[in-house]
Order: sequence, then C-alpha cells, then structure tokens
Amino acid sequence: MSSGDDRGGGRGVGVKGVFIGAGCNRIVNNVSWGACDLVAFGAQNAVAIFNPKTAQIWTTLPGHKAAVNCTQWLPSNKFAFRAKHLDWHYLLSGDAAGAIILWECSVLEGKWRYVQQLPQLHKKGVTCITGIMVSQTEAVFASTSSDSTVYIWEVVFPSTSGGDCELLHLDSLSVGTKPMVALSLSELPGSTGHLVLAMGGLDNKIHLYSGERRGKFVRGCELKGHTDWIRSLDFALPTCTNGEASNVLLVSSSQDRGIRIWKMALKEPLDSNQSAYRKEKVSLASYIEGPVLIAGTTSYQISLESLLIGHEDWVYSVEWQPPSNASSEGIAYCQPQSILSASMDKTMMIWKPEKTSGIWMNVVTVGELSHCALGFYGGHWSPNGDSILAHGYGGSFHLWKNVGTDYENWQPQKVPSGHFAAITDIAWGRSGQYLLSVSHDQTTRIFAPWQNEASPRDKESWHEIARPQVHGHDINCVAIIQGKGNHRFVSGADEKVARVFEAPLSFLKTLGHAISQTSNFSDDSQVSVQILGANMSALGLSQKPIYVHAEQHTPDKNVNDGLDTFETIPDAVPVVLTEPPIEDQLAWHTLWPESHKLYGHGNELFALCSDHDGKFVASSCKAQSAAVAEIWLWQIGSWKAVGRLQSHTLTVTQMEFSHDDKFLLAVSRDRQFSVFSIDKAGTDEITYQLIAKQEAHKRIIWACSWNPYGYEFATGSRDKTVKIWTVENESSVKLLATLPLFSSSVMALSWVGVDCKSNEGLLAVGMENGLIELWNLSVKRSDDGVAGAVASLVVRLEPLMCHVSAVNRLAWRNCKNEDSGSLQLASCGVDQCVRVFEVNIN
Repeated sequence: MSSGDDRGGGRGVGVKGVFIGAGCNRIVNNVSWGACDLVAFGAQNAVAIFNPKTAQIWTTLPGHKAAVNCTQWLPSNKFAFRAKHLDWHYLLSGDAAGAIILWECSVLEGKWRYVQQLPQLHKKGVTCITGIMVSQTEAVFASTSSDSTVYIWEVVFPSTSGGDCELLHLDSLSVGTKPMVALSLSELPGSTGHLVLAMGGLDNKIHLYSGERRGKFVRGCELKGHTDWIRSLDFALPTCTNGEASNVLLVSSSQDRGIRIWKMALKEPLDSNQSAYRKEKVSLASYIEGPVLIAGTTSYQISLESLLIGHEDWVYSVEWQPPSNASSEGIAYCQPQSILSASMDKTMMIWKPEKTSGIWMNVVTVGELSHCALGFYGGHWSPNGDSILAHGYGGSFHLWKNVGTDYENWQPQKVPSGHFAAITDIAWGRSGQYLLSVSHDQTTRIFAPWQNEASPRDKESWHEIARPQVHGHDINCVAIIQGKGNHRFVSGADEKVARVFEAPLSFLKTLGHAISQTSNFSDDSQVSVQILGANMSALGLSQKPIYVHAEQHTPDKNVNDGLDTFETIPDAVPVVLTEPPIEDQLAWHTLWPESHKLYGHGNELFALCSDHDGKFVASSCKAQSAAVAEIWLWQIGSWKAVGRLQSHTLTVTQMEFSHDDKFLLAVSRDRQFSVFSIDKAGTDEITYQLIAKQEAHKRIIWACSWNPYGYEFATGSRDKTVKIWTVENESSVKLLATLPLFSSSVMALSWVGVDCKSNEGLLAVGMENGLIELWNLSVKRSDDGVAGAVASLVVRLEPLMCHVSAVNRLAWRNCKNEDSGSLQLASCGVDQCVRVFEVNIN
C-alpha cells in the first residue's frame, strides 16, 4: 500500500507499508474467516485483516473508538460455495462501546472502504454478531450486547462498488436480564421463507425465535440441557433428503465442557387417521423428543441428536465445516457432518459421526501443549475445509492444515504474530538486521525479514523470529547495545531493576538463516558464545542460561511429574530455526539468557538509551521529585553506575545521545529539556556537566531526536508542537524553528540524515491520534554558526497505513548505504501494532 497526500516542497517521497505485526484481542468471537479466504480480527481499536496463505497482515481498518470485540464476514465461510464470483465482500465489526461498523472489500483490487456505522442502539459492548446470506445481494444479521438486547438487521448490498448499502432494522429482542453471548441464524427448511434465530447466554438455556424475512421475530421455545453459560451456537445449512431440505442441525457449546447437537425436523401436517395412529405408536424417540418450534403454519420437532464429551475445560466455540458445492443429488451444496470445537484446555477437536453406528466421535485433536499456552478462545474452518485456525489467550494464532492425501494429516502452519497489549518501545538491531519491540503484554519480540530461496529479493516476508524475554511485569523501554561483540539489549519494566540480555548461539545461527540470502552474513561473535539458549524461572522473572556443553541428562521422574503444573516448568529446547517459527516454538524455546541486573532506581523504569560506541547506557524511572528523577549512567561491560545526572523534577520521558556521543539530551514531564556534555576522559572515568536546561513547551515533552549530522535536535510535546533547537558553542541552546501546529499531541520523533553535504534530513512525527507525518528539515549553517532551519511537510501517511491509537515510538532503520534512496521506518503504538514502512526518496 502506498501513501497519499504528498505535500510541500523539498524532496519527493513515496511511502509504502512493508510489514504489520499485531496480536489478537483476547476475547471470544473476535475472529472471522470469510468466504474471500481472508481472516479478520480485532487488534485493540483496529480491525486487522490477514491472508492465511502468506501469513501476513494486509491492513488495519481505523474507525472504532473502543476495543474491537467481534467480527463477522458477509458472506462468511459457510456461504463460500455461493461466493466464488463475488467482486465485493463485506465485514461487520462490533466494539466495546456498542458501535457496529460495516466495511466493503474489493477482492480483486485489495481495497477497503468504510461503508457506514450502524445507528448505535446497543448501550454496552457488542459481544457477538452472526449473519447469513439470503440471496446474492441480501443478508440478515443479528447482534447481541452486554446490555441484554439483541437487534436484527437486513442489509442490501449495491450491485456496483461504491454504491450505497440499504440498511433496515428489523426487530429488537430482549430475553430477561441475563445477556445473550452467542447467536446463530438459519433459514428454516421447507419453502416457508422463515428464519430462525438461536440465542444462548448466561441463563444456560438456548432460546429460539422465528420470523419472516422482513417481519417481527416471535419467541418459539427453549432448549434446556447445558448446566453452565452457553458460549457458542452454530446452525448447519439445512440437510436434504430426496432433494428437499427437511431438517437443520444446531450445535451448542458451554462452560459445562459439553457440546450438544440438536435436530430440528420438519413435521408433516397430520390428518385424523395419522393422528390416531401416532397416539398408539410409542418408541424410544418419543421419550427424548424436545419441544416443537412453530414458524408460521409450519412446525418443527426438536430433539437432542448427540452429546459430545471430550474437552476438559470450557468449550468456547463450535463451528460446522463449511459446505462444498459438490453434491450427488444435484443440490446447490453438500453440508459435511463435521464439527470443529475449541476449548480452554488448549485443544481443538474435529467431531464426525461413525459411518456404521452414526455415533459422533472425536476424530482429530490438535493443540498447543507448551507450558505457556493458556487455552483457545475460538476455532474456525477455512472456506474449503482443509485448514483450521485457533486464537488463544496469548493473543496468538494457531493454524493447522490437512496435508494428507489418503488419510488426514494435520500439520501446523505459519501465521502472523505480535503483541496483544500496547507496545511501548522499539529498537533496530545493530546493523538493522532485525527489529526489537517491548510491550505491556510482558514480552520482548524480534521481527526480521526472512528471505526464501525461491523468492526474489523484493519478496522477502517479515516474521517474528524470537521472543527473547517473557516477563512477569509490563515492559516499558528497551535499548540495543551498540558497538562490537555479541548482540545485547537492556530492558526496563514496571520494576526498579533494568535487565541485560545477551543473544544465545541458537539465535545467532537462526539470524544467519534468516538473512543469508540477503547479505553476506558473517558473525565472528558466534565463536565465543557458549550459551545455547535460556530457561524460564518459576516466577517468570530471571531467565537462566543453557550452556552448549552442558550434560543432556533426564533425571528419573515419577509418573505424576509429567503433569503440566506451575510448580514444574519444562526445560526449553533451543534449536536453530531454518524457517520462521510457529507460536509453540516462539513462546518457550527462543529465550535469551539474562546476564546482568542494574539496581539503583527508586521507582519503575521508564526510559533507556545506549550511546553509539557501546560504552554507556542511560536510564530513567517514573518520578515525582528531583531526587528520583535523576538519570543514571551505566558503564557497559563492568555494569557499574558511573554517573547520576540531576536536572529534572518529574519523569524523564526520553533520552538520546548525539551522533558523536558528546551530548546527552533528555526531555521530561516537567516540560523542560536538558543537554548534558559527556566527556569520556579515560577507560573507567567519565565527567558530565549540565550545559543547558530550558522550559521548551507548555505541556509534557514526550519525544526528542538528534540530527545525525550535527548538534541540532527536535522536541515534541503534548501541546501539539515540534521545535528545532541547536547547541551553540557547546555551552548554550538556541531555538531555530517551530513547526506549524499539529492536529494531535506529538508522541514520537525520529530524525534521519538524507544528505550530509547540504545537512538535509527527514523528521518522522508520530501523534496521539495514530497518524504519522514526514517533514523535510534543512539546517543552514553560516561562518559564525547555525543560521536557521527550514522545515516543509513532505508526506502525510494515509490513515489506513497508520496506527489507530497513539504512536509510542518511531525508529529509522540503520542504513549503511545512504545513496540507495530507500529508507525504512519502524513505528509502534498503543494499538498493539509494529509497522515497517519503506520510504523512497526521489
């Protein structure tokens, strides 16, 4: 995707999105797999779309003001057999504030359009949306909310792209005081034109309502049997006998760990003779027959077809396998007798009736058996039924594909991955080989381009290749240590200690595989690294090293020791990855060992930065007094505290060293910036001095960035301004320019050099509304110093390319070849997304 809104003078710049990494919101009904073979899910306030074939997130859709709870494709995977020639597909998304938005997707062009937001009838969060196609251009859908109401709508889609969708509110339903959390719609068999709506929720019952296409829905009957909350319902398409639809099956799942299949059979009208015969006929079926559903003049006998027991925890979702359009009877579709269930017991199961007895059996079980997996919130079929997708407690996706020909053989596949909470900081690896991110989901992740031998250079795909830190506290900041030697980083979380991590041998070799096709990778540091990987401790704080030459022995254990408990944590098995890893490998086997702890701060860590020579790390913590707000300087190697820089009275929000490490710039919540001169007098000695301190903005200063070619720097604030400053004579600071007022608070800045001779650069500006702008900065120098700075807006990235919530950090990729005309910019934000953009300079 390319950006629009090219403005201003200076250089021509084109921007396109390269990569989006995001985790799934941890809630039931969040994911939907459409007939177009795309998967939609909520990532904080954004609706994210990913392609299962490439394991890449295509785009994120901005529009919601609250977290996205549920998504529903129209047509869904259930109607894929009817949707082969559709040019436009539609998507519904509901959020935690009660809003529902309708989107249009042009499959051929890959373009998205915000169609409209439905009139907001729900007063609380939307928990489930279900919909069916009643014709090629008409759909009926229902939504339910925590406010205990259910609304039913009809939508007529336009015959051409860009046309208006006709939306009609059909009915409002309320079932007592307990909310419904699961819905399913179906057309009733028999040419009645009636629909049936099944609802289940906190009262443990399934409520059936029926109604005409555009009429009111009337209460039909209740189905009792579950003993806990009902979490999922799904109607199969009506099954046919003798060429006519005669019955429909409904599957339900509950927190009672059970799955029930209900059969709704069309009852034939009885005349008096048949009625008399019926009274005399008593069979086993008559004892288990349930209630009768009456829809208009037609009635349906409901009975419990089967009870499926197999899961050991709450069953959050059940779904019928989508129909195929191959049918021996010449009917439009063939509904397979196959059900997918997903549970918090970390497994998904496929259930089918046995051919001889007809008893439903579990025929396939897949799952994540790692210690850290905490169950699945939902499971979905691909439109053609050869793949199944789960989303889990860790915001992760899990995909299996049936690769067998003569028999079923379900194998895990690559999927997109990312953080499931706000991302607080990012940093590029030393040579720009990978991108490191930290988040409030308590993990540190590494994303990198993985070059496939079969694909050309410009077709490299980005993937998460390691998860170096899985922590017990929210992580706030990170700094990659520069200089020679092994890859190292320092991270700071909601604790008073900073932690230093060092790359194990397994990661170095994996990195070699990832980039071996794109560069001549040779890392001498591998020779000296004796640590293969790391193990997690029981409390999830320190990560202990696994040594290369350690004895591989398995002590004798009792049978009970094999149980997956929190007291006994299994050992990690670090391996060299030759292809992008799946969630099970990432979560447990790619940890980095912790080498040092840095004690000294009195509060939770908030900001970190490293100098360019790899000599020092600066750290700051949350503060409300001058004594706590001091910046600590740590010497890399000895990890001694060699300086405590005092200037600010509140939290220092960001720090950065100048290009030659002579100055350290710090900005703070106290609206001031400070510039310290740093003099490395000897190997173990350091002298520092505060040379400038100034109240620069009217509100909190969130961001700062140095010019890579000089002593100019930028500051950005909540007062919606960005100011350009310069250090004069190494003793004072002067204001050079103030950029025009921005539309939102400025949260992130990153300055990259473009032309050293003319002292030109690009300044990336990230805002609280999620938008990103690129500005051209040209610093004019005269004989007696800096004369001024000229700034012009070069490009304003399209909202579809940007974040939907506040941008927390921007970082330009370290580029050795400055004449290539192509740069890469990384961003992260509160919307759980890591993004990489390619910036082409003309």
